[in-house]
Amino acid sequence: MGRVINTNSAGKDRRLLEKGIVKALRELGRQEQLTGVTYDLVAYIALSLIAIGDTIDESVAAWEKRGYWLKADRYRMEWSWTSKLGEELKIAVLKEDWGKVASISAQVAQKMSKVNVAQKDRLGTPWVGSWKRLKSPDQQH
Repeated sequence: MGRVINTNSAGKDRRLLEKGIVKALRELGRQEQLTGVTYDLVAYIALSLIAIGDTIDESVAAWEKRGYWLKADRYRMEWSWTSKLGEELKIAVLKEDWGKVASISAQVAQKMSKVNVAQKDRLGTPWVGSWKRLKSPDQQH
């Protein structure tokens, strides 16, 4: 029997989430009024940021196992903003504080400025249903 290779790595998941966030930010910028889609977009961005933050420890585990503590710490510091801004955005959208949502979204857009998403991507609309997921009582964050 051959080796089992895990194709779903934390890095691959993180890149997909990053592209989804950038696409959602673009769509959010096109919104002219508050609709259900607006709530879905903001909720998706918040949940994705939190999910990215959750992948960091998994990503650095291999480095720590080999004793690359400095590299692991740098990586954690580089990505620490995701969980923080994700939680802040989640709270802001639940309180319907749209000024804060705009401010946080601008910060996220700046942090994700180097992420390229093609105009004709295959991401679809991953934010559909995110508002419902964000408000669900079993949401642990």
